[in-house]
Amino acid sequence: MILHGYWRSSAAYRVRIALALKGVAYDQATHDLRRGEQRALGDLNPQPLVPALETDDGVLTQSPAILEWVEETFPEPPLLPSRAADRAVVRAMAAIVACDIHPVNNLRVLNALRTDLSADEAIVQRWIARWIADGFTALEVLIARHGRGFAFGDAPTLADCHLVPQVYGAERFAVDLTPYPALRAAAENARALPAFAAAHPAVQPDADA
Repeated sequence: MILHGYWRSSAAYRVRIALALKGVAYDQATHDLRRGEQRALGDLNPQPLVPALETDDGVLTQSPAILEWVEETFPEPPLLPSRAADRAVVRAMAAIVACDIHPVNNLRVLNALRTDLSADEAIVQRWIARWIADGFTALEVLIARHGRGFAFGDAPTLADCHLVPQVYGAERFAVDLTPYPALRAAAENARALPAFAAAHPAVQPDADA
């Protein structure tokens, strides 16, 4: 398998975590988002964006879909609970990040704010913090309700695969995480695991490239 990504892409970070948790080997192909190199992915991904995962089943795109494929193809250890209602909660937690926080804070949107709407960096910073706070406020309630060391339960799930990269992004942009003690504790417990450490942006081969 080949994972097309970028070291700071939080969506690619999610996939790296899941593959590491499953113990699945893969190669990486880097596409520097700062230089627009992802546009060369047109033959693999019609959007084109990262991540894209080349597999024997074809090229997979969109990190939530890739993560579901990883879970179905490599079922151990499971990243979704056994009960349908619990799986729905985990997927909802993941969607708060993947649907409500990340899309409005990714690089192309922030660049559009800067270039199309002439937003200065103070405005961009407030924009980033606003959407992270909205999502993290909801996640704090859900993690406090359902977590037992991790975002849901006592083992990593797809919720943690989404949460940890978003916490990394929040820290990168100096967003205050003090109001979210349950969320911070779950993220710290997850980041202490070898699989999460191996997926961290700073240790990727293209870091700072």
